[in-house]
Amino acid sequence: MGKIKTHRGAAKRFSLTKSGKVKKTSAYRRHILTKKPTKRKRALRKISYACPANEAVIKKLIPYK
Repeated sequence: MGKIKTHRGAAKRFSLTKSGKVKKTSAYRRHILTKKPTKRKRALRKISYACPANEAVIKKLIPYK
């Protein structure tokens, strides 16, 4: 059986932790930042985790990461 191709879009957005959780960056941090409060922008710097319902699908998209 051949190798599974990695979904490149998912590989750029998600990574796995040692414990197997799916790590992702926060959305709404790319542009139109002048109207957002500093407190909100600071909170968006933090790394969040994908919800468990989507974890299995994401792990299939990035099998070797």
